[in-house]
Amino acid sequence: MTNSALWITLAGMIGLAVIAVGGRRERAQNLSEWTVGKRNFGVVTSFFLQAGESFTTFTFLGVAGIAFTAGIGATYAIPYIPLGYVALYFIGPRIWKLSKDRGYITQADFFADRYRSPLLGRLVALCGIIFLLPYLQLQITGLGLIVRLVTGSASSGTLSMIVATVLVVGFVLWAGIHGLARTAYVKDVLILLAVVVLSIVIPLHFAGGIGDVFGQIAQTHSEMLTVNPGDYDRVWWTTSLLISAIGCGFLTTPHLWPPLLAAKNGRVIRSNNTFLPMYQVVMILPIMLGFVGILALNPNTSSNAVLLTLAGGALPNWALGLIAIAAASAAMLPAGAICIGISTLASHNLVKIESERTKLRFNHLVVIAAATTALVLGLTRPDLLANLLLLTFGGLSQLAPGLALALPEKPLLAKQSVFAGLVVGMLTVIVMTVFDLNLANIDAGICGLVLNLAVIAVVEAAVRATRPRTPTPAPSDDRPAATPILETTT
Repeated sequence: MTNSALWITLAGMIGLAVIAVGGRRERAQNLSEWTVGKRNFGVVTSFFLQAGESFTTFTFLGVAGIAFTAGIGATYAIPYIPLGYVALYFIGPRIWKLSKDRGYITQADFFADRYRSPLLGRLVALCGIIFLLPYLQLQITGLGLIVRLVTGSASSGTLSMIVATVLVVGFVLWAGIHGLARTAYVKDVLILLAVVVLSIVIPLHFAGGIGDVFGQIAQTHSEMLTVNPGDYDRVWWTTSLLISAIGCGFLTTPHLWPPLLAAKNGRVIRSNNTFLPMYQVVMILPIMLGFVGILALNPNTSSNAVLLTLAGGALPNWALGLIAIAAASAAMLPAGAICIGISTLASHNLVKIESERTKLRFNHLVVIAAATTALVLGLTRPDLLANLLLLTFGGLSQLAPGLALALPEKPLLAKQSVFAGLVVGMLTVIVMTVFDLNLANIDAGICGLVLNLAVIAVVEAAVRATRPRTPTPAPSDDRPAATPILETTT
């Protein structure tokens, strides 16, 4: 039975890769075509590409696990993406227009051009690469954990990680963003079906139905229905929601730029950001399954294993294999998007390469290197990047002030202010995370943003104070006298 689940999962992963490979219609002539296509994706394609980031391994492993550990505290994962999409409704079309007019294909392009600072662009690119690598490792390691939980075999998890990495690298190199777009349709349908089926079967099997779940929780674990003091208190809930919404709304994660820039026009982006918040309603379901875990599982169960442990107890092995395919798709598509994000930052912004052909080849080498690094770390030191993973969103959210204040026709900040604030904010997040500094459960990203903004204010004041003023030209003798403004009455 274990072997059947493994082979079903591997076959499904190969099928996803084949679908992605079929997304390529013609060979990309340059890095721009490989990254954002011809910027002509319509509403449906753009919708599924943007929606793809809503459902990752976090959906299968993280949300139910937080509910199992923190109860209702897991609900912070529901509103932050809708709040982010509200901001993107207004910000997204402006970013798209600037990118279309100026030829941006990466987030770092935006910073380098708007602030007239290639050095700032390189800093943004370097930070993006560093902070995205843990997220890539999470997708690959998470996929291995999913298969291991489904099959009960550690070797199966290892095999699936290797196979998935090879497949992701293959379809990303071959098809670029078109491969992601083709896979996004299938992936979202699979995940929606899997989550809905699990949300019906698991409560029926373990608690007699959804209504009975919360009735029993109210009687036996009523503390899980409120946000209580402790590691997951109200401060943690509020600041986690806030930093996540800032990261989403201001598009601070670099791998989310290509799907947005590939859209046909600003109307497509506004349309998507109108309907995408509905996707987050589905996030309620894994939270509910986490509550089932509170009733049915040993309290010492690993939080990451909650959902699939429940599935293993409620479904036959072949059905579990189908669920694993959906879970694998939740890792493979985001992993592909992250590979594109990392490689384009390295080949387009970090390293200066004139030849388009050489740049594209170097880009492909970076895809292979990034995926291989994440795979090796996932196999040999799965916990090595555990702390760094916490840096991904908190660290990248430090880009929000500089990004937001560069959206007007003329940026409102000097490049020195953005550079200094970004360095201080990111160092704050790194130090707080690595040394496990807890400031009243306030998210490290929020602490970093406070210092970031403070440094921006100080440096901006200093820059403006020392900036030479343009002298007002003296009036010329032969210039006609000014016409007095006459009061008029109506």
